Amino acid sequence: MNFGVYLPPQCEDTKLPVIYWLSGLTCSEANFIQKAGAQRYASENGVIIVNPDTSPRGLSIPGDSESWDFGVAAGFYLNATQKPWSDNYQMYSYITSELIQLVNKNFPVLEGKQSIMGHSMGGHGALISALKNPGLYKSVSGFAPISNPSKCPWGEKAFNGYLGSREKANWFEWDATELVKNYNGPPLEIFIDQGSGDKFYIEKQLLPENLVEACKNAHVPAIFKLREGYDHSYFYIATFIEEHIKYHVKHLTN
Repeated sequence: MNFGVYLPPQCEDTKLPVIYWLSGLTCSEANFIQKAGAQRYASENGVIIVNPDTSPRGLSIPGDSESWDFGVAAGFYLNATQKPWSDNYQMYSYITSELIQLVNKNFPVLEGKQSIMGHSMGGHGALISALKNPGLYKSVSGFAPISNPSKCPWGEKAFNGYLGSREKANWFEWDATELVKNYNGPPLEIFIDQGSGDKFYIEKQLLPENLVEACKNAHVPAIFKLREGYDHSYFYIATFIEEHIKYHVKHLTN
């Protein structure tokens, strides 16, 4: 598995908190590095950024490259239970355990001082990682996250393939809107960022309002910012990444 690490200049003198970034469908670890413009803000705010790839690669599983929304670059940050995916597509365990241990061992990070954010599929990954591991992350945010995957076409396709049919597998274990209903842990505020001109938002692939409503009913605080006219692209992410980094640094340094 490839991943990127940005170490700001302050790392030469001290250990720093870390923000994990999870990218969306079709992406690798390179997209965020090249397009988000986050390095400047990470330097200004004294935080490390780690951004992993979106799936295993080079496995040559039959069908793994036939569609852009399943298989390679579309791991959905869950632990697959269906063959042949279950042998390697264990992205949830990789993100929430293996990668953290690897980063803590090899880079000057303040252990236990980590937050997580992501875009689209990666926003989904960030949300479920935080909700399934109370206290592991100090904060969580998502740009245009797939907020209710068990009720949208992207999620239904991925869950069927990786987990099995809805009747045979507990899809809700991997759905932020369902997980938040039973959240029981340290206080966690969820920051959801969404462009109103995002075609996938308009086509009901993302469903952030479902998550906001579930948060309200579960008394989990949520910030929902609907950005007028913004789309699903990295231009949108680059516009607001500073705000997200500052949001996480605030929680990481309290």
